[in-house]
Amino acid sequence: MDIPKYNPENLTVLHAYVEQQAQEGTYDVEANLAVLKLYQFNPSLFQSNIVSLILLKALTNLPSNDFSLCRCLMEEDEQISRIFYLGELLETCNFITFWEELAQNKDLSSTVNGFEESIRDFICYVLNITYQTIEASLVAKLLGDVNETELNAIISAKNWQRVDNNKIFLSNQELNSNSKNMSFKFEIDIINQLLSRSRFPSMF
Repeated sequence: MDIPKYNPENLTVLHAYVEQQAQEGTYDVEANLAVLKLYQFNPSLFQSNIVSLILLKALTNLPSNDFSLCRCLMEEDEQISRIFYLGELLETCNFITFWEELAQNKDLSSTVNGFEESIRDFICYVLNITYQTIEASLVAKLLGDVNETELNAIISAKNWQRVDNNKIFLSNQELNSNSKNMSFKFEIDIINQLLSRSRFPSMF
C-alpha cells in the first residue's frame, strides 16, 4: 500500500485496507504490522475489531511467523485473548480442540472470508510433513469434521491417494515439505511431542 504507513493520520485508510483484506482474501502483513505499531504509540486510537482482523489474517498465513510478530505488538483484551488461544492451538497442532473452540467463536472467523479454508491448508501442510499414511476418518476430524464429499475434494486438491476406504496416502511428502520457503521446521522429537499432545498416532 503506497501511503506513509507510520503517520497516525493515515489510520482511517489503513483500517479500511485491513477490512478489505478480510473481505477479499488479500493479505499485506507490512501494512497490518504498521497499524499495530501505530496503536503502540497512539493507544487512544486502538480499535479491537481491527486488531482481531489483523490477527485472524495472520493465522491464515500459517506456518509463517506473522501471528507471533503481531502478538508481540499488542496487549490482550477479552476478544483478542480468544484469538491468541486459537493461535496457540494451531501452533501446537491441537487441531481437534481448535475446531471445537472455533465453533464457539463463529463471530470471529465469520469476519474473514476463506478463514476456515486457509486453516485447513495449514493443517494439510502439517499432515504432509508428518505422515505417509493416515486414517481417512482422522484426517476428516483434524480438518474440522469435514464430510465425505469435502474430504474427497481435499484429497484430490492435495494430490493425496486413497489406499483403501479407510486410509489416505500422502504422496510426494518430501517434495511438498521442501518446495515451500517456510519460516520454521519441525524436528522429529518436537513433532512427536506435538503428536502426543494432540493424540495423533506417531509415524516415527
